[in-house]
Amino acid sequence: METVMHTATAKRVRSVRPVGTRAVLAELDGLQDVLALQDMLNKSPLPGQVDVLAAAETVMVVGESAAATRAIGARLMELELFAPEVTDSGLVVIDTVYDGDDLADVAELTGLSLEGVVAAHTGQVWTVAFAGFAPGFGYMVGENEALTVPRRSSPRTAVPAGSVALGGQYSAVYPRRSPGGWQLIGRTGARMWDLDRAQPALVRPGDRVQYRAVREVVTASDSPVGEPDKEHHTESGLRILNPGAQSLIQDLGRRGYGPLGVSAAGALDRASLRRANRLVGNASSAAAIESVNGGLTVEAVGDQVIAVTGAPVALTVGSPSWVESDDGDVRSGATRTVPMAAPFALLDGEVLTLGAPESGFRNYVAIRGGVDVPEVLGSRSADTMSGIGPAPLVIRQVLKVGHHTASTAVGAPELQPDFPGTGVTVLDVVPGPRADWFNQDALDSLCAQEWLVTPQSNRVGMRLDGTPLKRTREGELPSEGTMAGALQIPPAGLPVLFLADHPITGGYPVIGVVRDEHLDLAAQVPIGGKIRFRLVPDSPSFTTTKTPEK
Repeated sequence: METVMHTATAKRVRSVRPVGTRAVLAELDGLQDVLALQDMLNKSPLPGQVDVLAAAETVMVVGESAAATRAIGARLMELELFAPEVTDSGLVVIDTVYDGDDLADVAELTGLSLEGVVAAHTGQVWTVAFAGFAPGFGYMVGENEALTVPRRSSPRTAVPAGSVALGGQYSAVYPRRSPGGWQLIGRTGARMWDLDRAQPALVRPGDRVQYRAVREVVTASDSPVGEPDKEHHTESGLRILNPGAQSLIQDLGRRGYGPLGVSAAGALDRASLRRANRLVGNASSAAAIESVNGGLTVEAVGDQVIAVTGAPVALTVGSPSWVESDDGDVRSGATRTVPMAAPFALLDGEVLTLGAPESGFRNYVAIRGGVDVPEVLGSRSADTMSGIGPAPLVIRQVLKVGHHTASTAVGAPELQPDFPGTGVTVLDVVPGPRADWFNQDALDSLCAQEWLVTPQSNRVGMRLDGTPLKRTREGELPSEGTMAGALQIPPAGLPVLFLADHPITGGYPVIGVVRDEHLDLAAQVPIGGKIRFRLVPDSPSFTTTKTPEK
């Protein structure tokens, strides 16, 4: 996409709102100003700038620290903008079967017949304004507003891959199964995101899209992907005997890919991952196993050095399940216990089992040298929202050990912090960029009650149950950048606390943002646990600037 800058009268950012302590949200007058600011920040990054997330009327800038973020916010208020000129890209045709679950609702909302909705959707060219929510998810703007419809009052926990949807003034295709609150009108077999392509995203900002009605979905054949190597005998590593409820490979995540719709992912409890790596002498960013709620069992292939951190659990090491003596008798191997947060040897054939957590929820198992799996976009982390990175671990899979050590020696045993138990976990939260969508009663209610973590929670976000919060504003919020720690409030009023695999844009107002240093603690609150938010009104403030007259 080629961008040419006009020499017209300069404009400015309308206002800047803090998003917690690590990001700011620049509000602009429209999409042209959004593209201008995005272009400027991509070409000339501000000091400490980590990521730039453009949306309908805003640009969110993520900083590397709280101090850098404050400086970025102040600098944004001083920038002069010039409307960019964007050249047209090629036309992408997306074959669609129009049988979505919400097609009838869209017809009622728009006053059209079912056939009229299909005709309106296929009868215009859509332009990809920006990307977000998930890799390959492009926000497409039509030539008219005939199909402008509100999002669902409560988002679905799972939308099928290939779903063609409407939300506000936009149309989009869900690239993979994921949560979502848009109205579903059809489905397609088009591969919206494919890492095997030179350009993984089928549609990118600036592309033009035409939907074409068909009777049957034709799905492009997937590239052959082998199952995890279950029987391969590597010279050194760990064999998975039981992955527990869910075990994933995680490092410190991938940053800088927000414009492609890719979240940072990475370990939810970053301090525990760093501690585990430090104990075995690894680099802090080495890949390790993140496991939830105990039950993980691994066997050493070759002699290994291991450390387990996170939720306190009983660690049992057993010799091979059978041992043949010199006289031919077979007897069970011996067992021993090893401490948490301390390096220990796991000899060839020995088996390590993690018990159920006494408190907390997640554990991190580090192996000296790190887990050696292929990097995707610069990280070995599994992203459950986008499907990027290694798949969840399975029985008999063998994890090869890498060479990501940082020291010739292992670390001394360390004390761990207290982890959430049966009581209430208090998380510090700062006012969000859309706190003004709520009155003081709602803010008081957010902090006064105990919120229950529901079973629908996962690495994307924690769904909380309690007394719903009421908005003071009606209507829809244009999709805008979000970040881990954001507390989104859908119309139903129950908060969703975004975690590491969150969508990078969202359309529900963020009432508050959990402070970055409390996200590790949030990650350890178990299903059924309780959370209380403590308001810490220390967000930076910025002066609002009126846009000069055109």
